[in-house]
Amino acid sequence: MQYVVHRPRVGVFIDTQNLYHSARDLMERTVNFETILRSATEGRELVHAISYTVERENEATARPFIYKLSTLGFKVRRMNLTLHHVTDGGKAIYEGNWDMGIVADMVRLMDHLDVIVLGSGDGDFTDIVEVLQERGKRVEVIAFREHTAQKLVDAADRFTHLPDIDGGLMPARQTRAATPKTEE
Repeated sequence: MQYVVHRPRVGVFIDTQNLYHSARDLMERTVNFETILRSATEGRELVHAISYTVERENEATARPFIYKLSTLGFKVRRMNLTLHHVTDGGKAIYEGNWDMGIVADMVRLMDHLDVIVLGSGDGDFTDIVEVLQERGKRVEVIAFREHTAQKLVDAADRFTHLPDIDGGLMPARQTRAATPKTEE
């Protein structure tokens, strides 16, 4: 008798700004999205990997990053920042939030997935985590512990502190040290 072993089907949903800002603020580093994707899918069948990005309208500086994400296998969903308000001091405050888009994609795709991996520490995702679990899905979270809501950690079936993933962060940028002058 021969048995067929089903590999769990996984969907990866990355809140790019959430991970980017956490890595920058906490460690002055950037996230290695290739390693994160490989870690999230290890031993499983990747069905969907979606990265959600926010950018300024007509700003080309994000294009190489977005291209890189797409070559890694992510479907990249993009949103332009919108002006939220201007402070009394004249500073423009912009807004760009993918939370509802991420939730909508999770709901849309849940019937095709066994495991959902969320790359975000935003506690606003706790309710969808619980809904997905009620539907029999395993939900894992990859984020920075220091910037992750406790209620999200508690709700997840598994929480992974991103720096604990071997190679999860890009190497720190090398700064040129001042070269001491030698006297001749």
